[in-house]
Amino acid sequence: MTIADRHPLVEMAWKVGDVVRAHADEGERIRRLPPATVDTLTEAGLLRLCVPEAYGGSELPPARVVEVIEAVAHADGAAGWCTMIASTTSSMASFLTPDVARQIYADPTVVTGGVFAPNGRGERDGDGFRVSGRWQWGSGTQHCRYVLGGAMCDDDTFRLCFTEASNVTFHDTWYTSGMRGTGSLDFSFDDVFVPQEWTVQPAVTKPFVDTPIAEFPNFTLLGAGVAAVGLGIARRSLDELIDLAGAKKPQYSKRTLAQSSFTQVEMARAEASLRAARAFLLDELEQAWELAAAGDAVPADARVRIRLAAVHVATTAASVVDTAFTLAGGTAVYDTSVLGRCLRDAHVVTQHVMTAPKLLETFGKSLLGLDVDTTMI
Repeated sequence: MTIADRHPLVEMAWKVGDVVRAHADEGERIRRLPPATVDTLTEAGLLRLCVPEAYGGSELPPARVVEVIEAVAHADGAAGWCTMIASTTSSMASFLTPDVARQIYADPTVVTGGVFAPNGRGERDGDGFRVSGRWQWGSGTQHCRYVLGGAMCDDDTFRLCFTEASNVTFHDTWYTSGMRGTGSLDFSFDDVFVPQEWTVQPAVTKPFVDTPIAEFPNFTLLGAGVAAVGLGIARRSLDELIDLAGAKKPQYSKRTLAQSSFTQVEMARAEASLRAARAFLLDELEQAWELAAAGDAVPADARVRIRLAAVHVATTAASVVDTAFTLAGGTAVYDTSVLGRCLRDAHVVTQHVMTAPKLLETFGKSLLGLDVDTTMI
């Protein structure tokens, strides 16, 4: 695909990069996305990439979702991360009753987010549930109008429970090394009433709209989205290194970094590794999307390959950033260097449950023909 062939939303994601970059330092300082960044991403339609067309959304194919997130993350890893969370959460629109889905998603300025983990407890109360609980990693929830939290309910169901942000308590817990600007603090529900139609049962609730995005596995989409953040951060690190290498002469050297044979070899290896990992992920997503678009289920082996590609991207991206940081020398350790932020942010991507290296054991078992639980794949 050439630049001229980019999807309009991918092109838009690159265009807003100047604004996102300009406010990245502020995000690091206030530990959440600055209003200017949120407004820019919202107006560009980049925080609801998976809303079905029936509700006014763009319903972007997963490979294009990855490319949008990658572009935003190139400008700022934290902004890319929040784009990923908001957009993958918006895929739940397909599983809400049409009235509720329209109430939440018909307004293009509405942003949703939350945490799928079943940290809450729901008790049946008439036509809904009283939900209480506390969730970690509430990325971007402070700029959301609606927030969801996963809850185990007393009718023996696991539900994703949506509520207005005004019902949510936010806790100032986000003090971290990486992804500082994501505002991934703890949030809690305290006896919040959630009508049943405002809940979704993952892998149980059938979609209310006939659309390919509803057929695409939620956790597979999330894993690819997390990996996309790593792609953008790694590409930014290499771009920063190229800018630095042409001018910097290391101490005691008469040659620039770019003229060093060691830099040349390591740069070539990093470039090849990143491009190969990216191609692996996009290829698997394209193949799976063809099945979903045809109305077919995405089989377990295809989901495993996508999740394997996502883990490979995350670990490769972190390695590439490590290389760029090391090659830059002492310059990279200063707060004025973007490479330091790239280093911290890239290693948060590998910590996410969807892209953690420990998942390779599960994927390896599947590739070897052994039985594995594919519920979360």
